[in-house]
Amino acid sequence: MTLTERLSHYEKLTRLDKPIGILLLLWPTLWAQWLASDGRPDLLILWIFVIGVVLMRSAGCVVNDYADRDFDPHVARTRDRPLAAGKVSPKEALLLAAGLALLAFLLILPLNRLVLGLSIVALFLAASYPFTKRFFAIPQAYLGIAFGFGIPMSYAALRGEVPMEAWVLLAANVFWAIAYDTQYAMVDRADDLRIGIKTSAITFGRFDLFAIAACYAAALGLLAGVGVQRGQGIAFYGGLAAAAAVAVYHMYLIRQRDPRQCFRAFLHNTWFGAAVFSGIALDYLLRRL
Repeated sequence: MTLTERLSHYEKLTRLDKPIGILLLLWPTLWAQWLASDGRPDLLILWIFVIGVVLMRSAGCVVNDYADRDFDPHVARTRDRPLAAGKVSPKEALLLAAGLALLAFLLILPLNRLVLGLSIVALFLAASYPFTKRFFAIPQAYLGIAFGFGIPMSYAALRGEVPMEAWVLLAANVFWAIAYDTQYAMVDRADDLRIGIKTSAITFGRFDLFAIAACYAAALGLLAGVGVQRGQGIAFYGGLAAAAAVAVYHMYLIRQRDPRQCFRAFLHNTWFGAAVFSGIALDYLLRRL
């Protein structure tokens, strides 16, 4: 195998060729960076977190494929992944994941002890999430915690503490993650039922559309609560309104539960996160004008 071929397999293994996961992890981190700093994020800390998001998402994807290496060959959408197809060895994958996680840890060494402590929790969440699909009825909730842990870490880095507001934002992210990852799980529902993996799409059953709508509503409600508590302006709520419109569009896409449309809705969730962030950022920008 040539170096170019090996690097191509690593790119696919870390999903760098599919940036949607990076964006879904990045948006809640950016929410927190702006809110924790009152719209004036520290540029060094911001870049540390942005690069850290890329590294940890990549490491998480590798661990996910390692955990699912015996399941992925039996699922149409995942059978050609490098580990499932035998193009990368399990040992090689673990070394790659460890290297990425180490780089992410080295990035945050200049930050305070609270961030370093929370990073250990973040690493545990990222490494353990793939295995929750064997035990938890709604592993998407665990994913929401893992994908949103940049929120308390951002507050710790910028304020030296993690106030209740950060945990409310994390809860909002958990509901959002359940919504979008249930759409993702609806794509593989038939295969997951056959091989025995647990997902929210299976757990919710015929109530899946209602559950997704309720999770979107809960996420938006918690975000609105943060806005009220902080006294945010109209631009903030305009962002939430735009995000709500995106959520309604997703419900339209998945109304027939067609796998292709469910996957399309999942990919489109980056616009939900972007809408919320745009409202936060614009609100602070208008205050300074």
